[in-house]
Amino acid sequence: MSERDSGHPWLAIAQTGVTAVVQYPLRSAATVACVLAVLLPYVTGISLAKGLQQQAEDALRFGADVYVSGDQFGKNVPVPLTLADEIRNIDGVTGVVPRIVAPLALGKNNEPAILVGMPAEHFPATVHCVEGRLPQPGTLHELVMGTELARRLNIHVGARLPPFYHNARGERISQVVGLFQADVAIWQANLVLTTLESAAAIGNQEALATDLLVSCRPRYQDSVRAAILRLHPLHSPGTEARLALRATTRADLQALLPTGLLHREGIFNLHFLLAFAVGILAVLVTSGVGTSERRREIGILKATGWQTDELLFRSLVESLLLSLAGAALSIVLAFVWLRLLNGYWIASIFLAGVDVHPGFRVPSRLTPVPALLAFVVALVLVMTGTLYSTWRTAVVPPREAMR
Repeated sequence: MSERDSGHPWLAIAQTGVTAVVQYPLRSAATVACVLAVLLPYVTGISLAKGLQQQAEDALRFGADVYVSGDQFGKNVPVPLTLADEIRNIDGVTGVVPRIVAPLALGKNNEPAILVGMPAEHFPATVHCVEGRLPQPGTLHELVMGTELARRLNIHVGARLPPFYHNARGERISQVVGLFQADVAIWQANLVLTTLESAAAIGNQEALATDLLVSCRPRYQDSVRAAILRLHPLHSPGTEARLALRATTRADLQALLPTGLLHREGIFNLHFLLAFAVGILAVLVTSGVGTSERRREIGILKATGWQTDELLFRSLVESLLLSLAGAALSIVLAFVWLRLLNGYWIASIFLAGVDVHPGFRVPSRLTPVPALLAFVVALVLVMTGTLYSTWRTAVVPPREAMR
């Protein structure tokens, strides 16, 4: 104890905490393993969620300025294509593109997909065919689909799809003329792209569109939105029911994005809280409550003159080092999981319709905040497990602690 009684006693106590990490490698490894079991899925999942959010924000940033859809009794309904001509006459509008969006179920396993139909000249610039070509205007029932969706359906360029829809205009065979990859990677998982005419035939929506994509001059978004809402009342095609218009700006969608996109992250956090509680119990067992050697160690130190506050400080230093090791390892392994293993298994939790092994580059973003949070969580986890057990042993007589 001469070193502890020298000029810097607390520094000497801290050095004994560092020594304890190395002196008991099995105990230290078990504690770090408990931290990894809790933190690794959490850090990986949060990084994946942030990557998806960034891609969604990028897609909105390069999308339309105002999205116009129909509203009837609080439900989205199609709008007539003639509305596009009225909107083009509004001051500040530079273009209007009709779009049809419809859910599909393809293949014998009813794989979920989203059909998007729009004029061929307005296909997204971020879509690049890696095989085949894009659908040509004036040709019905030509489709291109994302590479991941094609892989799940075992479809290649030139494949013909049997009728997958039912409507009064009859059923037709569709042909896959191309496979695409996109800068927004999640589009490859379930997107089917076709011309507006083909989508109208498939959905039996002649002269109708799901929504209209309106482009505006800079700083005209709000005035254009207000002008659209002031347009004379419309009626739903084929009925006398009044049709209201809903105009949503890009800023509105960006504000709603975290709520909708990160719903799965919230569910993931609930599971993390359960894992955190179990992790505390595991650390209690591995680092103190269930380890007789730790009780004997504290009893010996207590018998040689150590005070309770000194024992707690020593345990704090040990916990700090173990937390730092666990957090650092979890960040490194999360990077490996997302970049080298491409989010194997965990990507299917956040992306509907994605296999356990994704066929496209999974977006991820490991920001400083989750990394810092990982260290804080690791510190709380280890300290909760070690300081409590240390205090319980330090307040009893040394003879009882050494039993």
